[in-house]
Amino acid sequence: MEKKNTAVVTVVGNDTIGIIARVSAALARHDANILDISQTVLSGVFNMIMIVDISLSDFSPLEDELTQLGGELGLQIRIQRSEIFDAMHRI
Repeated sequence: MEKKNTAVVTVVGNDTIGIIARVSAALARHDANILDISQTVLSGVFNMIMIVDISLSDFSPLEDELTQLGGELGLQIRIQRSEIFDAMHRI
């Protein structure tokens, strides 16, 4: 996978109906393609990680929309370019 054109989206918060649909719709509006997704719910807490192809996306407007969506849904939604995410989480 070409890290230069990918990003990591993380979503954390109380589980509600439609989280995956709303986040996926926001990504689609910005031409970001979901490459991989993992989600769990533990004691009512929703956690999701997505790897997305952002090669056709303008990153800043996408980031702004996801942040706004997180506020609307009461979730923490964060997007980071993969190379930055990897550098921050390297042991």
